[in-house]
Amino acid sequence: MHFTEDDFENAILELFREQLGYDYVYGPNVIRDYAEPLYVEALEAVLPQINRGLPQAAIDEAMVKIRTYEGGTLVQKNELFTDYLQNGVAVNYFDGREQCSANVRLVDYDSPLHNRFTIANQWTVDGHSVRRADMIVFVNGLPLVVVELKSPSRENTDVSEAYAQLRNYMQEIPSLFIYNAFCVMSDQGMTKAGTITAGEDRFMQWKTVDGSYEDTHSANFDVLFAGMFEKTRFVELLRNFICYSKDGKQRVKILSAYHQFYAVRKAVLSTVKAAETDGRGGVFWHTQGSGKSLSMVFFAKQLQQAMSSPTIVVLTDRNDLDGQLYRQFACCRDFLRQTPVQAESRAHLRELLAGREANGIFFSTMQKFEESEEPLSIRRNIVVMADEAHRSQYGLEERVRMVTDADGVMQAKVVIGAARLVRNALPNATYIGFTGTPIAQKDRSTREVFGDYIDVYDMTQSVDDGATRPVFYESRVINLKLDEQTLRRIDAEYDAMAEEAEEYVIEKTVGAPDWTKVPELQVDNVCWLPDAGVRMEQQICHDDEKIYVHQVAHEKNIRAELTDKLGSICTDSCMEFFFSPVPEDGRYFNIELNLNGAIFLGFGHGRADSIRLIPEDHKKLFNIRTNKTPDGWEIFYEIPLEFLHVFYPDYDFKSGRVIRANCFKCGDLTVQPHYMMWNETTSETPDFHRPQDFGRMIFA
Repeated sequence: MHFTEDDFENAILELFREQLGYDYVYGPNVIRDYAEPLYVEALEAVLPQINRGLPQAAIDEAMVKIRTYEGGTLVQKNELFTDYLQNGVAVNYFDGREQCSANVRLVDYDSPLHNRFTIANQWTVDGHSVRRADMIVFVNGLPLVVVELKSPSRENTDVSEAYAQLRNYMQEIPSLFIYNAFCVMSDQGMTKAGTITAGEDRFMQWKTVDGSYEDTHSANFDVLFAGMFEKTRFVELLRNFICYSKDGKQRVKILSAYHQFYAVRKAVLSTVKAAETDGRGGVFWHTQGSGKSLSMVFFAKQLQQAMSSPTIVVLTDRNDLDGQLYRQFACCRDFLRQTPVQAESRAHLRELLAGREANGIFFSTMQKFEESEEPLSIRRNIVVMADEAHRSQYGLEERVRMVTDADGVMQAKVVIGAARLVRNALPNATYIGFTGTPIAQKDRSTREVFGDYIDVYDMTQSVDDGATRPVFYESRVINLKLDEQTLRRIDAEYDAMAEEAEEYVIEKTVGAPDWTKVPELQVDNVCWLPDAGVRMEQQICHDDEKIYVHQVAHEKNIRAELTDKLGSICTDSCMEFFFSPVPEDGRYFNIELNLNGAIFLGFGHGRADSIRLIPEDHKKLFNIRTNKTPDGWEIFYEIPLEFLHVFYPDYDFKSGRVIRANCFKCGDLTVQPHYMMWNETTSETPDFHRPQDFGRMIFA
């Protein structure tokens, strides 16, 4: 006996009726105008009940506003309705004597069970054509969720077909999706939820009913329905876990993932409790790539309700992180109902905090919390959200260090840790740490500073859920050839810096390179002609303006015939550097040079499709310098980032960026032809033009 689509539909309807307690209506039995997607009868009955004290004139005006949308795209109309849904409908009405204003609620968020929940099947809507959705979930007559099912017994259909059907409905009956909170698609084997702006890959499973991660591997289709549509959870999801992120003209509607929903709820409870006790809200441990920034947005939204409009300070330890996180909050400012502000200095942060007694979301870096006699604020309704809390938030106790002054005399110096500086500045605030990699060491413990773990969503769970791609480590040994004297100099300099600052302010800076301090990449004689008797090292570093390259070849018989920039440099003794700033783009740069400074410079998708680039004064542009050495030759050159921006105008060559690159040594017409490379290729014949074989280099 086959389990048909009708059987599947009936099973879900029974779950809504029997387990979740929803009312049920069969669409064809409801007498209505099919051009109207609302369940008007229910809406008109419920609105006066959840807006007691408001006259019918206000209710009528709200009905007009939620039924009438002039101009704009479907997404723009849905964004407006989402605001109505979460914050109420602002109306003006005449009470018989004067013009009045009011806010009409569409959902009773304070008493979730006072709302009317309805599941309907075969609900017909007449738009550009007549379509009948499988199931609609109504709250107070509003068609908030569209459910599309596919038969689990049909081999030719799956959940992707359901997604395609939903997209088709958005074109054919767009009026239904004006009121859409999110959509659900299922073929029984796979059940996912997503918003009207989400691609199929962004539809997510809801893998737990109670927030536990223990049974997520074997989550059945009914877990999503039982987890998301329990009445209290459903109402909370609608209010606090759906938002629009707007960056310029781009609008993306975001639905919280299950791990974000349950973790944020626990984080809010923990923070409220901490505000009444020791101020340690706990550690929110969610791995990198699992949506931690959005979790912080959802947390800030819900905290405003739970703590009666607290002031939130978002703390980072780097300017780039401060900017990234600020932009995420700024994109969600309508959802948060306030605009975040970046503090420009300690004085500016003090001014921001002093200028209000409640509300406000302010961003600051650790560097603004310097030692001071006077705190920034003594208010208790301040919550500090520390991003990447494992990196810099240590040192609650003052420590004594022995240091040597300029005269060589040992002196005791009191050192105040970074965590203590922050707490001295905001002594009555509540602190919660967000991290992807907490630390537990004798002198550095994330839990000691912030309290116990609130929720743990580690890399294993994230990979299982598809939120994070698995990470594979490619082991490559880099030989460091620094002499003992150089190492002692470096250690002494580091120790001197460490005496004066916490680790978060000790940063590596790279300017014009001192090649004695730059690690060498050994180019291995790994394939094709292993007995060539040739070796090579490559050194690479960068600053904000250039990439600096130093290549050394150890070879006895040097061929250097070419002197221009047009020839096939690889016929000579040649060193090459291939790199791809944006691997997904498929293009890469190819730089080849010989002892004469002759250069080949190409850019494109492959050997056949590369464009030969011929800068007018290539030696000046790249500052090419070559030297003979006792056992070979070396070359120095620079790659201006301004030159690369011609090809990648929007690319930011900043710290943390990973490029794909490879280093080669070759000589086609030398006494002993040879081919060797840093990262081994998988081709059977010499082929350097394979980006998939390039290694990884990190801007650090």
